Amino acid sequence: MTHDLLDRLRLIRTSGVGPVTFRQLLGRFGGATAAIEALPQLARRGGGAAPRVPDAALAEREAATVARLGARYLWEDDADYPPLLRELDNAPAALIVRGDVALARRTAVAIVGARNASAAACRFARQLAHDLAGPEEGGVTVVSGLARGIDTAAHVGSLSGGTIAVIAGGIDVVFPPENAALQERVAAEGLLVAEMPPGTEPRARHFPYRNRIIAGIAGGTVVVEAAPKSGSLITARLANEAGREVMAVPGSPLDPRAQGCNLLIREGATLIQSAADVLEQLRPIDPRAVRSPAPPFDHTPPEDASDTDRTRLTALLGPVPVAVDELIRQSGLSPAVVQTVLLELELGGRLERHAGGRASLV
Repeated sequence: MTHDLLDRLRLIRTSGVGPVTFRQLLGRFGGATAAIEALPQLARRGGGAAPRVPDAALAEREAATVARLGARYLWEDDADYPPLLRELDNAPAALIVRGDVALARRTAVAIVGARNASAAACRFARQLAHDLAGPEEGGVTVVSGLARGIDTAAHVGSLSGGTIAVIAGGIDVVFPPENAALQERVAAEGLLVAEMPPGTEPRARHFPYRNRIIAGIAGGTVVVEAAPKSGSLITARLANEAGREVMAVPGSPLDPRAQGCNLLIREGATLIQSAADVLEQLRPIDPRAVRSPAPPFDHTPPEDASDTDRTRLTALLGPVPVAVDELIRQSGLSPAVVQTVLLELELGGRLERHAGGRASLV
């Protein structure tokens, strides 16, 4: 790994540096090394202590572990990085992958649903995935999260045609344990994707981050059985916020596991009964609308902000997430200055980023 990539790895493993901040830091300072050197001053301006940056030896050990596991890093400016995922504002700066990266460049659809799904729903999900991934339907890649229930059925159904499993923990961590053999098969025959470092055990807070990757890689998301407040509906919401198609399989109103899908359909999701229904929604995407693989870190650097600017913008922030565009409008500051203040606040540990380009004070 080159010195620049090693420092990139140190930067994304730094507390308080999320994907948006990482991109802005590289755009502002031209590289990870200069960005790391600037962190203490930026954090002080944001009202916090300097974030702890992992040393080079720690980053080297992680990189060596990834290589030993037969995996590799996909950086956001790599040509192999999933093109639709790159379109997200909070796209991961780097993914760790095992398998066939070409699967992420094909038309993809996410199939997600309940962990405690009914036998009928699992059978439907397995057949739907098989039909979508089969060559007779054009070879659509099926994306899911390798969880119990619907996710497992979707991967099993699409293994022979093309499947991507996005996991919440490290690339070497199996969850749930009973999917160990399936996870290895996906890595050998499909594509296994992780954002977290190797050895990371999945925690509840990791799953929404995983869900945004599932929704981001795919042109649309199909939900098959889901409770009203389930993680599958979070994936559907993230897909909708990213401008992707949201689809749902209807179920009996007497089954609580079908309530989430029926609610999605009532709110405008497309009702799905077959692979043909899904393919009808996955209209070809104009390649001109997809960001090129050119480095996404060479944007116009943010402008420096004054103390007055910081005070004005911080006063507009609170615990309720607000769109950055709204902050720009109400503050009267330039977009570059607003981005600078938000960057400083995040590095100072005072700001939290949310989906849809929103932010709130911690």
